[in-house]
Amino acid sequence: MNPSDTRERLSELGVMPSKKLGQNFLIDENVSRWIVEQLDVQPGDTVVEVGPGIGALTAHVVEMADRVILVEFDARLAEGLKNKYASQGNVEVHHHDGARFDVRQLFKYQPVKLLGNLPYSAGGAIMRNFMKRPSPVCRAVLMLQKEFIDRIIAEPRTKSYGVLSLRMQSEWVSKPVKTIPPQAFHPRPLIDSTVMVCEPRPDDLPVYDARLFDELVRRGFSQRRKQMRKQMPDTAQWEVVAESLGVPETSRAEELTLEQWVDLARAYDDHPLKDNPQQGDEWFDVVDENDEVQRQATRDEVHRDKLLHRAVHMFVFNKRKELFLQKRSRLKDVHPGDWDSSAAGHLNAGEGYDVSAVRELDEELGIKNAEVQEVARIPACENTGWEHVRLYVTRHDGAVRFPCSEIEAGEWFSIQEVKAWVAARPQDFATGFIECWNAFDAAYQKKSAADG
Repeated sequence: MNPSDTRERLSELGVMPSKKLGQNFLIDENVSRWIVEQLDVQPGDTVVEVGPGIGALTAHVVEMADRVILVEFDARLAEGLKNKYASQGNVEVHHHDGARFDVRQLFKYQPVKLLGNLPYSAGGAIMRNFMKRPSPVCRAVLMLQKEFIDRIIAEPRTKSYGVLSLRMQSEWVSKPVKTIPPQAFHPRPLIDSTVMVCEPRPDDLPVYDARLFDELVRRGFSQRRKQMRKQMPDTAQWEVVAESLGVPETSRAEELTLEQWVDLARAYDDHPLKDNPQQGDEWFDVVDENDEVQRQATRDEVHRDKLLHRAVHMFVFNKRKELFLQKRSRLKDVHPGDWDSSAAGHLNAGEGYDVSAVRELDEELGIKNAEVQEVARIPACENTGWEHVRLYVTRHDGAVRFPCSEIEAGEWFSIQEVKAWVAARPQDFATGFIECWNAFDAAYQKKSAADG
């Protein structure tokens, strides 16, 4: 789209570029095409473009992606895009703030790739919304002001290094690939822009509590010139932590590397199970096909020999009737990295199902003395891992706190979203959860029919 086409289109829509909204429209056709090429769109991909404006990048995306989701804050621009792509079934347009768009609806559309010529004023909030853990995004190509990108890739002991740097570097590998001059935009901004490619960080860091990490980083940089000892919580002794990190007790936030910040979060994590994904010497009851106890065996023996044993799964709902799902830690011996029930676990030898359900909710999610209701019994089979499973539901409206060794992340989803996600991408879930979901859905549908 060239400068005259851009001005004409904006005039048709009655849009005067807003400095407050950071509206600088890309007018260089070659640059637009090159940016989209960096997204590496493949068959089956969903592309989410934030701030598409009048569609300079969109025009190239719709030729490649199976599904294109456009999120535009300006009502006039959003309406213009709806009219332009009304006849194309693979394009949907949302008049919405990119910083508040409900990303949960995207998990069922994976793989998701994020694209955007982001407004300078809201770029950080938009990125955090789409790219914080857990994220459905597997690759992002974003254009922002050069100074902002410099903050993302900044190194310790520099002025640009801070909260944004650590948030992004802990989850993503970000690489600036091209500087775009002001003359490529209408109206011209006063500074250069930078195109950045982001990919998920490999598993090269120890597991850590991401929420605690973020809290500590914000504490540390709240007064960046002050020593960190004055800003840290009291769940650990700063002197001991500093020695374990190999840093002076007088260190400031900007002096610690990403790896040291992760170790710091682990040091201040007082969860008793932070280093304990599972223990091979736990004792379980071995049962028969009728769930009758035959003998006892260790966890290792039970899993190695595929012996029938017992487990519980819990579905935790909040007041909005949303279901909490956990993303299993990569340290788990079964289904690492898959999505699973709110909480689940084996029964200890001699333990009852109800007691185990209450215990697991406490250990995995920090929900104490929960009132649980049994909704289904699932016979042992290959999909359950040869476990006789009892499924329980409970309600919880407070915070949940989980051990990083067990759970990488968690999120609340509507029943409708879970149903659509399971139908579209069953491979994202632990097979035991699929069995539980099918049993729950059958019970839910039966109850809904009975209620009229």
